[in-house]
Amino acid sequence: MLQIYSAGEKRVTTVDLAADALPDGAVWIDLLDPSAEEEAFVERVVGVGVPTRDEAVEIEPSSRQYRNGDAIVVIASVVAGIDDDNVVTTPVSFVLTPRHLVTIRYASPKVFEVFGAHVERSPELCSDATMTLIHLLDAIVDRMADILEHVGEEMDNISHSTFRRGASKQQRMTNAALEVLLVRIGHAQNIVSKSRISGVSLSRLISFLGATLDPKGTREHLDGLTKDVVSLTDHASYLAGNVTFLLDAALGLINIEQNAIIKIFSVAAVIFMPPTLVASIYGMNFHNMPELNFTYGYPMALGIMVCSAVMPYMFFKSRGWL
Repeated sequence: MLQIYSAGEKRVTTVDLAADALPDGAVWIDLLDPSAEEEAFVERVVGVGVPTRDEAVEIEPSSRQYRNGDAIVVIASVVAGIDDDNVVTTPVSFVLTPRHLVTIRYASPKVFEVFGAHVERSPELCSDATMTLIHLLDAIVDRMADILEHVGEEMDNISHSTFRRGASKQQRMTNAALEVLLVRIGHAQNIVSKSRISGVSLSRLISFLGATLDPKGTREHLDGLTKDVVSLTDHASYLAGNVTFLLDAALGLINIEQNAIIKIFSVAAVIFMPPTLVASIYGMNFHNMPELNFTYGYPMALGIMVCSAVMPYMFFKSRGWL
């Protein structure tokens, strides 16, 4: 999919791929999962080769940040799929030329759709290629902040539901509740880890742009972005520590529930052991047993069994083991 943005104009989504020129005033060219024909068209009209999917996933800094003649090519990892509960980090390539900004992506981070709508309403966001890139990066950083804020609220809710389980000390979390708790913690951890990866990637990208772009008019913006990304990366690290704590707490609760079940079986075995012994003794078939002819032998045996079961239970209760 190919979309072209111009300052003060609506986005163009239908382009003659056989043409040799872009629409008048075109500044930002956005490629979403482009076809070979769309890539060839952009390379022909812009005059710069765009990174392929395989090149975009390279992890070496030299492969993700470089100059290609007058063009600057940088690749960042951006979080996508938050709204669909399918969180991933997708590589996004930015090709900056003196006149155009080309973005190549293979997923649909929400920030691109939102920023595209803002460009149509605010022409100053797309005044030139360099400022469009900076404003787009600013939008990506803002989106990352919103994601981390949402994760922080979710972790507060998890902590509340985990450690405040009602006034009754006997209230315990069911197995289903514990499973849901682990799923929620795992989902939060996934988002936080992806956000940290994105933050590190953006930090490297902005540092490269700061050393490569003309400082005039861009230094203040890039310095602000750098501070924001560093702050968000630190916050993501803080949230990662909270996720680890909540995971340990959830596993501790699971261990408590397992120990409680084992304790019940152990106590039941101890309580029923003496009655079983008594019943076994009086179940033996010997002729010379004094109690066989005793009138009250049967109720006596039942009484002994009941007392032998009640006494261990009362002992455990007095020691606070139940």
